[in-house]
Amino acid sequence: MTSFDVAARAGVSQATVSRALRRDPSIGAETVRRVLEAAQALDYVPSARARALSTGSTQRIAMVVDLDNPLWSLLVGRLHDELAGRGYRLTLLAGHGDPDDVEEHLLGGGVDGVIVSTARLGSSLPATLRRRGVPAVLLHRYVEGSDLDASVADNRAGGAAAAQILLDAGHRRIGALLGPDDTSTGRERAAGFRSRLAEAGVDLPDTRVREGAFDQAHGAESLAAVLRGRHRPTALFCANDIIAIGALNAASAAGLRVPDDLALVGFDDLESSAWPIVSLTTIHVPFGDMLRSAVTLLLERIGGFAGGGRRVIHPVTPVLRSTHCAPAPPSPGSAAPPSPGSAAPAAGGSAVQPLPE
Repeated sequence: MTSFDVAARAGVSQATVSRALRRDPSIGAETVRRVLEAAQALDYVPSARARALSTGSTQRIAMVVDLDNPLWSLLVGRLHDELAGRGYRLTLLAGHGDPDDVEEHLLGGGVDGVIVSTARLGSSLPATLRRRGVPAVLLHRYVEGSDLDASVADNRAGGAAAAQILLDAGHRRIGALLGPDDTSTGRERAAGFRSRLAEAGVDLPDTRVREGAFDQAHGAESLAAVLRGRHRPTALFCANDIIAIGALNAASAAGLRVPDDLALVGFDDLESSAWPIVSLTTIHVPFGDMLRSAVTLLLERIGGFAGGGRRVIHPVTPVLRSTHCAPAPPSPGSAAPPSPGSAAPAAGGSAVQPLPE
């Protein structure tokens, strides 16, 4: 069946069928109803390829994601719904695949626009998209000098807020499990955290800092390294919640009480961070607002906006839960808490207490 068959059954022109199926506001409701009933009776399915040829639009947006970063598996559903509400479909491309394959797909006219969520500071893809005139927006991370629109969180302010939480709780021996330095998120969160500690006169020696991927393995494997030595930290800033959950699991396995022996602060405020068994103090990132802003920026580009690159920076807010508190004073004659890797006590473990109202 073709659109001409639908037109004959509905008693309208083929052009009217095309506009009615696109919900063109110039077509009356009664005409749309007749066209839809005719299409259903004939089992007619519009051809996306034919529509793209006639309109010059695929109504499809590609999102370049890093499949190694579990954050995006939690957010792709929201982005799909946001695009669907505006008449677009979502295509996912793995950012850790062959760069030539990714660029070939994006530059071949198969999509109307691109959302890049995996950009590292040295990435060439944003500049390539800009140079080739492909509508694109950077989400969550940005690349200096790319002149692409970007929708990001205020990561520097968030890093400073995380430091302030620990300072307000009375911690002075503080460490950090930071993200990769070749991402804007990793670099800015670290810069804000370090800057606020420096303003407060609190040292952050290299022995208490480890840099790694935004994953649980980094949190779990780096915890022991930063807690070695006599003057180990009483509190840790983790550059995202996923790192913090890895550190929390490692602390529990080592018999450390959180927050009594070790306070933790994360970043992102993922849904799992609010689970009572986790109850992670963290920095809230408004991902929903970022997604909507990124889609708006991109659709404006697709619609013909030709101005310079725009960056929308979304404010972040501290969320105080149960993994931070003042460092516990040592009791006279008491033994130090066990170090990660030492034998765990027969009883006890991670003791997460809710904050008082």
